[in-house]
Amino acid sequence: MSKPMTKTQLVAALAEEMGSDKKAAGSALDAVVSIITREVAAGGAVTLPGVGKIYCRERPERMVRNPQTGEQMKKEADKVVKMTIAKALKDSVNG
Repeated sequence: MSKPMTKTQLVAALAEEMGSDKKAAGSALDAVVSIITREVAAGGAVTLPGVGKIYCRERPERMVRNPQTGEQMKKEADKVVKMTIAKALKDSVNG
């Protein structure tokens, strides 16, 4: 498995794809990330066409085990960010 693309590499690839400079591409990427973060934090969901859907899901209170001591303890209800991958992306990866 290869290394994941860094933000710098992503900005450079985005600038090349847009036919723009890296500063504009970086600003565009930061704006998209900001919009996604704000929407998901507010309880909404964002669909990126061809990539997937990012959403927040609430998890109920539950019992968990401390791996060091083996002690059972109650974990409070919390929220987790999930992503469902689009079928188009799965199909392109699987050939």
